[in-house]
Amino acid sequence: MYINNRILIGKNNETEVNLLLNKANRHGLITGASGSGKTITLKVFAEGFSAAGVPVFLVDVKGDLAGMSFEGEMNDNIKGRVDALKLTDFKNEKYPTTYYDINGKLGHPIRTTVSSIGPRLLSRMLDLSDTQEEVLGVVFKISEDEKLELNDLDDLDTLLSYVDEHRKGFSTRYGNLTTVTLTSIRRAIINLKGAGGDLFFGKPAFNIKDFIAFDDRGYGYINILDAQTLFQTPTTYVIMLLWLLTAIYNDMPEVGDLEKPKLVFFFDEAHLIFSEMNDNIVKQLTQIVKLIRSKGIGIYFISQAPSDITDEILSQLGNRVQHVLRAYTKSDEKSIKAAADGFRSNPDFNTEETIKMLGTGEALVSFQNEKGEPEIVQKVTILPPQSRMGTITDQERDTLIKQSRLQGRYDTLINDDSALEKINKMRDEEAKVLEQEAAEQEQAKELEKEKKSTKKEKSFGEKMGTRVTNKVIDKATTKVINKIFNKLFK
Repeated sequence: MYINNRILIGKNNETEVNLLLNKANRHGLITGASGSGKTITLKVFAEGFSAAGVPVFLVDVKGDLAGMSFEGEMNDNIKGRVDALKLTDFKNEKYPTTYYDINGKLGHPIRTTVSSIGPRLLSRMLDLSDTQEEVLGVVFKISEDEKLELNDLDDLDTLLSYVDEHRKGFSTRYGNLTTVTLTSIRRAIINLKGAGGDLFFGKPAFNIKDFIAFDDRGYGYINILDAQTLFQTPTTYVIMLLWLLTAIYNDMPEVGDLEKPKLVFFFDEAHLIFSEMNDNIVKQLTQIVKLIRSKGIGIYFISQAPSDITDEILSQLGNRVQHVLRAYTKSDEKSIKAAADGFRSNPDFNTEETIKMLGTGEALVSFQNEKGEPEIVQKVTILPPQSRMGTITDQERDTLIKQSRLQGRYDTLINDDSALEKINKMRDEEAKVLEQEAAEQEQAKELEKEKKSTKKEKSFGEKMGTRVTNKVIDKATTKVINKIFNKLFK
């Protein structure tokens, strides 16, 4: 609940825990075992930000966050919690929502072009070596110089093939390019496409600033990416995460600390993100998490345990909510101890033991105070959400998509004359030239054959003429000699 420039997240008999809006871009973490209440906590955060005029982007892994478009119902569970927490200002609410889906089925598609991503980020996604990254950079330069737009992975693959076919000429202009390196990059692209990455590239490219929108009440839009299908290909999810953060970081100006964030990202099932990331991507993500708060952007990770997040990123997450963790193994015990050590201890209870005993909807919470310091951890009950719990019907979703502020802007894929089409035309022209040259060469050979044949015939005729002449002369001479002999010896 948004109250007096802060978001009320939870309460106990003595204390309220409120997230200060001017500290919300210090990033955060929501952790806990399956079924512990993380999704409810995420909804309470998102609703509070929206009501405060802060747009939100969140990932819906299970399909149970879509109900934020509709008012909640005051059932017995909700009423019981409202009464127990003495929430006199609580009321059911609906929030402005936009749906997205990388497949374009359950929401507007989110895609970008290969050219927009650039060689550096794409190299991270493809897990290329330093040499391969340099060559990919050269290929992007060729694309720019030759005006060969790279919209999707087919465009890039076609350009790599074309460069390989003409590598002698390109190597003279841009430096050494080998078939081995070009082929290795093409193979990495095939792997990325197999992981669903081809769905993410194309036109029209999504404008990241479209996340930042408000309804007529001043509520920030809650942008929900349906990831039920996307999570079947975690690599694609990682690509989208890194691109979204990189794009918003590059596009937004430096603003320092604001009264409230410009935009807040929530990334659910963070353990899948980090388990799929190579070292290069982790390094890139870490850098962005450290720097992006100066752009007025907050990032919140949701996972099962803090140990799912790398230590470098974990150190940047100043606002934390910990639901119950269960200790079945020694590894679990270590995770619980690590989670407890991440809080500023409260003398009223043992943090480590309390984490094991939390009930559903209960959590340990510590946010940053006005000085930017972590508050003493508190055990509280999380507020109930004000919007509808659970998912929505297909008909409700279709209606909302058709009424969306983005209807028609990104839904139809554009296939224009990009690198693939232009290179195919160039290849056709080259084929025609080669065909014409081959015909001319064949014609030249035929003419040469005719010349040689004529020359042979002429030479043969001259020889035959000489032989005939000689025979005629020989016959005449013989007649004369015979006449002389006849006169002499008659």
